[in-house]
Amino acid sequence: MKTAVIGAGIAGLAAAVRLAAVGHTVDVYEANDGPGGKLTEFSLPGGYRFDFGPSLFTMPQYVDELFALAGENPRDHFNYTRLPEVCRYWWPDGTRFTAPASTADLVRSAAKTFDVPEQAMQDFMDTAARKYELTGRTFLEKSLHKASTWLDPQVAYAMLKIPGLDLFKSMHEVHEAALKDPRLVQLFDRFATYNGSNPYKAPGLLSMIPHFEHHFGAYLPAGGMYDIATSIYELGQRLGVRYHFNQRVDKIERAGAQVQGIRVNSKLIRYDTVVCNMDVWLAYERLLPEAKRPKLTLHQQKSTSAVIFYWGIDREFPELGLHNIFFSQDYASEFAKLERGDLSDDVTIYVNVSSKLVPADAPPGHENWFVMVNAPADTGQDWNALTARLRSRVVTALGKYLVPASPPEWLERHITAERTVGPPDIERLTGSHQGALYGTSSNNRMAAFLRHPNFSREISGLYFLGGSVHPGGGLPLCLLSARIVADLVGRRDTITSP
Repeated sequence: MKTAVIGAGIAGLAAAVRLAAVGHTVDVYEANDGPGGKLTEFSLPGGYRFDFGPSLFTMPQYVDELFALAGENPRDHFNYTRLPEVCRYWWPDGTRFTAPASTADLVRSAAKTFDVPEQAMQDFMDTAARKYELTGRTFLEKSLHKASTWLDPQVAYAMLKIPGLDLFKSMHEVHEAALKDPRLVQLFDRFATYNGSNPYKAPGLLSMIPHFEHHFGAYLPAGGMYDIATSIYELGQRLGVRYHFNQRVDKIERAGAQVQGIRVNSKLIRYDTVVCNMDVWLAYERLLPEAKRPKLTLHQQKSTSAVIFYWGIDREFPELGLHNIFFSQDYASEFAKLERGDLSDDVTIYVNVSSKLVPADAPPGHENWFVMVNAPADTGQDWNALTARLRSRVVTALGKYLVPASPPEWLERHITAERTVGPPDIERLTGSHQGALYGTSSNNRMAAFLRHPNFSREISGLYFLGGSVHPGGGLPLCLLSARIVADLVGRRDTITSP
């Protein structure tokens, strides 16, 4: 079977490996000059290296299994370290909390720091685990749009448990009822941002997300996050996958209800199967102009985007870890502003410093800061003005957190290299419609079912994967979308083979 993969983002890279491993002849077409999509890297003057996009790595088994499919030992090609701590949290009232990696340590440490009994904390984490066991493997690892999924006894069992899964409460309501302490509630509310959602609207089922970090663990690849993309890309090369960089696909062609191939530089290239890793909204807009648009799916609320400041810092801050979050005073107001397409005057700030564990990412005595603030998707805002005001507030806020007596401009003196990326840049550089990092949000209880399926209902042989379709955004879910697509293609191959 001849297969084209459109887009060398992490899902496209993984799908290429899976399909090549079972005998497909695979070509990957990518408009950019290298693999990775959002998961790329760059450097700034002075010796600072940055991962462009995702900075948190969980569920590494989804990468390891790609090597196993190819008959290789993943440790020969891709290595990572489990983090002893997940994140360092800072609150405006002076509270600091370092979240240990394991669930047991988290429970004990949180009970000591916050006004919550240890048993209440344990019960909360046990509930998160139960939600994942009931629904995660069922709904994240299978297509929600195939009858075979709903005929599975495990799915039927999970459906019977819906009343206890908090689908009719928001994440915030679940956390507030279970944890009480406003600081701890805010800590767990922030997990809604892992898929670009609002904790005051996203269903309480998503309170299972912390289970991913504290049960399965958080990790860092040996050479930084870009190692994930390069290792899968190189694995594909060893399997015979052909990569075509700087090659923009113009159109997906079909003959009636059957995919025919793709058009590149006005030339039709025939394929039996086409796998599209492009943002699904833009895929219909640019590659499938004559196809019927699933309007209900495509016009759901967008996920959040981000404004990211990449800073080279000329000193070290031992109080910072790899992952750090500085909370706003009023989380509800911050998300209300995001819902209105604006940025709050008081924002939550995420700072990732990969040089803490990858020393080569910054010169000795320096640090590389990836500073991210959640932002609305781009709907025509004046991003130059918004970003300028945001930068000033972030510089002042971080300076006050780190050196409380410092003047507003104190941190500015230590920034020696800089790059800024906002929602319009994210769309331009990664092909994410309106710069939305996760496609659509999960701000209603039916969001999972309204995501675009991993296949076309109209065109046989056309499949979709990546963060804008089922099961959603973020590295683990993108890798699972590749698994789902490979399974769907395999079933089709079985049916159509002579």
